[in-house]
Amino acid sequence: MKDLNIEFPLDDFEKLISQIGWRTLDEWFMFWNLKKEILSIDKFWDDNVNDDWIWGLALPLLSQAYKFNKNSPDRKIIGISALPGTGKTTLGKWLETISLKLKFKISVISIDDFYLPSKEMELTLKNNPWNVSRGFPGSHSIDLMKEKLLKWKNNGQLNVPVFDKSLRNGLGDRSHWKYEAPDLLIIEGWFLGVKPLSIDSDNSEIISPPLSSSESSYRYNIQNNLEHYIDIWNMIDQIWHLKPLKFEYMNDWKSSQEKRMFVKRGSSLKDNKLSDFLRMLNVSIPHESFDLISSDVLLLINQDRKLISVGLK
Repeated sequence: MKDLNIEFPLDDFEKLISQIGWRTLDEWFMFWNLKKEILSIDKFWDDNVNDDWIWGLALPLLSQAYKFNKNSPDRKIIGISALPGTGKTTLGKWLETISLKLKFKISVISIDDFYLPSKEMELTLKNNPWNVSRGFPGSHSIDLMKEKLLKWKNNGQLNVPVFDKSLRNGLGDRSHWKYEAPDLLIIEGWFLGVKPLSIDSDNSEIISPPLSSSESSYRYNIQNNLEHYIDIWNMIDQIWHLKPLKFEYMNDWKSSQEKRMFVKRGSSLKDNKLSDFLRMLNVSIPHESFDLISSDVLLLINQDRKLISVGLK
């Protein structure tokens, strides 16, 4: 791998590759290098994809899915936890496409696909302090998510809603249902794996501007809501956490994502709606919670989304 443009240390990375099921890093590299037609990953991104994302994230994740499918009699679920704008949705599209070339089928769904229907969402989120229409724990159909994941685990049939963020002038809504029979399922979300904190565990967080009284109060509601997601997290066999060095990097990533969606779809979050949504993302869940995610694989990225560390947590 010495000819590739990667900067993350290889010692921890090699331990990950060994854990996945290859004897050596060279053996793993040769396996994928012989499948060069699979590496046409950049057509799924707006910009060219760097070597570190191909070899440090996409192919290791595909390798894990490949080994799970080949060696496990049970249907496996891999979770991807990453903040908005990181690139997890596009990564998912690539994994779905490339898995077919390896003779098995991956389906990628998002926690966001299980957002409540629009009318129910409006009632549930009414008077939230950020005036947002979706996004934080409590805005999803948890029972539906659990039902659909269990059904797939039991009989291999996947029947899930698909949420389109561009509908209703960027507020989003369910657009259709997806019916598939994948061999492996990947579920992604911005707070995937986050569990509720004890009341007194977050005393050191600096928030600017400071939390309003309504934000502080609503935060407790969200902590209670997170309890209902634990059953979902427990159904996931392995979590990959793509984590920025600083949480605030997400603001630029999410803003850029919304601009691209407006160009493509003619609708997105803008101006005050975008500002309110970013505020919600930044303060609705204490940042400490993301440090405590029980992930199996941890990938650290800098402000330019360059991978600087890849390995087992």
